[in-house]
Amino acid sequence: MQFDAGVTFANGGGLQAQDFRLDVPGPDIGDGALGELFVRHLGLLMVDKVAISNKRLLREPHKGSRGTAAEPASRPRTVDLSHGIRDGMITYPGLPAPEISDHLSRQASREIYAAGTEFSISRISMVANTGTYLDSPFHRFAEGADIAALSLFRLTDLDGVVIRVLGSGERAIERRVLLPYDVAGKAVLIHTGWDRNWGTERYASGYPFLTADAAAWLAAQQPALVGIDSLNIDDAGDGSRPAHTALLDAGIPIVEHLRGLEQLPPYGFRFHAAPPAIEGMGTFPVRAYAVVDQDR
Repeated sequence: MQFDAGVTFANGGGLQAQDFRLDVPGPDIGDGALGELFVRHLGLLMVDKVAISNKRLLREPHKGSRGTAAEPASRPRTVDLSHGIRDGMITYPGLPAPEISDHLSRQASREIYAAGTEFSISRISMVANTGTYLDSPFHRFAEGADIAALSLFRLTDLDGVVIRVLGSGERAIERRVLLPYDVAGKAVLIHTGWDRNWGTERYASGYPFLTADAAAWLAAQQPALVGIDSLNIDDAGDGSRPAHTALLDAGIPIVEHLRGLEQLPPYGFRFHAAPPAIEGMGTFPVRAYAVVDQDR
């Protein structure tokens, strides 16, 4: 469409445009909607009024218009990599299940608010190691950074790499398995496939884990974060917890109990796993997810 426009700014001054051309969503667009498209197309700020005149419909497209109807760009694919948390769910044998209840029920809230208005306020009691959770250095070291002290730079929008170890038949993930991968500065996600056992007795025993040598190699490479889709990044039979010790001592957060890593490409995705900024805690659940380009 071709038209003239007169713009008055709220902070003084004005703008005049003659024979301006703009792609419009349809021939019956009104002056108000056309004025809004004009403002968005030019990125004008502090606009008070827009006067439109001399409209004339043209049948050829005007390339490059912003803020007008167009083919939507393909959106990246978001992959949820977290287990949900529900009342009574067991994450790690020996740790209590979360208890979820009402602090204020909808029924009780009706006595507080106006007629037809109600709210629900819930409460949860749980240990920090529930569901899919992130370990900070404070989890292992008294002087280490707690959950609140972790930089979002190390937890969000990370370049990700998946190391697949399915079908090896070995519990221990050795250093040699990791060597081919460029892991520096990345979210390193170890795909064992053990999440298929989540919610069963099988999940708690015979799970894959990192050896001390493999963890030491990872710590030396300085990835941003390391995650795994099994019960523990360490062998629970080793009380020294060498993987936790090496990685957290190097300031590298750990995410355990991931799921769905088979949905990710080996590389070329962005990983996010940020907990609330709670002071004095070393571990807390996260909503871990990855953003993958549609062509991956």
